[in-house]
Amino acid sequence: MRKDIIAGKSITLYTSSRPDRPLMVLNTHSGDGGGVWEELSKKADAAGYCDPGINLLVVSGLDWNCDMTPWPCPPLYRKGEAFGGGADEYLKLLVSEIIPSAKAYISGELSKTCIAGYSLAGLFALYATYRCDAFDRAASISGSLWFPGFMEFAKERDLKKAPEKIYLSLGDREAKTRNPLMQKVQENTEALAEYYGQLGIDVEFEMNPGNHFRDVELRCAKGIAAISD
Repeated sequence: MRKDIIAGKSITLYTSSRPDRPLMVLNTHSGDGGGVWEELSKKADAAGYCDPGINLLVVSGLDWNCDMTPWPCPPLYRKGEAFGGGADEYLKLLVSEIIPSAKAYISGELSKTCIAGYSLAGLFALYATYRCDAFDRAASISGSLWFPGFMEFAKERDLKKAPEKIYLSLGDREAKTRNPLMQKVQENTEALAEYYGQLGIDVEFEMNPGNHFRDVELRCAKGIAAISD
């Protein structure tokens, strides 16, 4: 494991002992992704492998409501924080500095580069595929696909590079909320799964038990595993 700070962001890199493995980029609200790596290692152990067979690049220390959102949006609640819409600026940093820095410590050549995220970072993962061609696959795990205007954006804009595979997941109680925007999350996620399938993309959609905050690390590991094979 290697840790670094780039432009104020906390970077943790878990590397595979095997060369020429994929790079998984996971943007996270807090922590260093250790719990996710542990879940992935459990899966690898059960299958008889020495490690998860991927390189996991975890980025935290983010300005969450700004870095992960594509455009500004008022707060969801009266005393909540507004959304800053700084995704393009952060994406430039991720692609031009953070990912190249990680590659220097990875064995061999990358078989593919993928992006994953939970909640707003799941929204960002999909948005990134419209704005750059750096990612071969994407996982939006309990993604905030209720975000105002994203459905229209996703269907009206061309993907910069159509991913080989998109993984989408949601908790089966996430749409059960009083907030009218967030009530749309399951409808929107299912609609996007269908839409991406119509584009010829390999789409996997998974429903998990529980609300938005249940089994976060396990859900992240499942999403990363789904796009790493």
